[in-house]
Amino acid sequence: MDNAQELIQRLNHSGKKLSKSHRRIAECIVTHYDKVVFMTASKLGEYVGVSESTVVRFAAALGYSGYPQLQKALQELLRHRLTASQRFELTNDMDHVQVLNKVLKADIQNIRSTLDELDIGSFERAIDAIIQARQIYVMGLRSSAPIAEFFVHYLKFIFPNVRVVTSGVSDVFEQLSRIGEGDLLIGISFPRYASRSIEAMDFARKQGASLIAITDGPLSPLHSTADICLMAKSDMSSFVDSFAAPLSLINALLVALGQRRRTEVSEYFNKMERIWAEYDVYLAKNAE
Repeated sequence: MDNAQELIQRLNHSGKKLSKSHRRIAECIVTHYDKVVFMTASKLGEYVGVSESTVVRFAAALGYSGYPQLQKALQELLRHRLTASQRFELTNDMDHVQVLNKVLKADIQNIRSTLDELDIGSFERAIDAIIQARQIYVMGLRSSAPIAEFFVHYLKFIFPNVRVVTSGVSDVFEQLSRIGEGDLLIGISFPRYASRSIEAMDFARKQGASLIAITDGPLSPLHSTADICLMAKSDMSSFVDSFAAPLSLINALLVALGQRRRTEVSEYFNKMERIWAEYDVYLAKNAE
């Protein structure tokens, strides 16, 4: 399924083609998808008043290989619409003793899934686009702001033409006012997506800039806007966003960019080490 709207449209229009039982399932999902997403096929059948096998056939009629695939699509839809309070409620029944184990394992799984699903061709094209850009803008708003700051902090060791775009004294559009052809905007956004991020990406495109999105998947509104999309899993355990995988992806970008500009980076670091030593920026090696 390419996006959430397609899923809803398919369910809304399925009544024209499906049986009476299937229509009832479709209507239930459209109206109560926030409840259905946690139901097994048998539970959904019981809730609607049909058999489990009818639910399985319904998923197949919509083009899914089975009910689990339909449920996964619904989970993606729900994940993008949850409010902070709803996300918090999802883990209210979690035993506090299990929190450390569960959260760290979820982050490990996010990194593993990102590694398995990341398109290497897109990663390489992103490297080329960053190197070729006249000006590099990195945008991250709200919870994505620290990621953008982290990315820009290290990008400045590699390139002199880097700017961070985030919430602050000036509006996002003021920060992007000089963006144009030959420039690159890297937009970072994860659920719940900041509407300003989407508007800023559209603005940059209209000004002729190239766009890279770092986001969580094809359902992201940034996915269809960007020229290149790098996807990192951010499935959350609660109201806190999981940025372990996005940060690992950004680390990989930084290392790859550093390798491509090895001579320039080495010369810059030699210069900076002299400055850091002169002004005692870092603790001396022999300090106690």
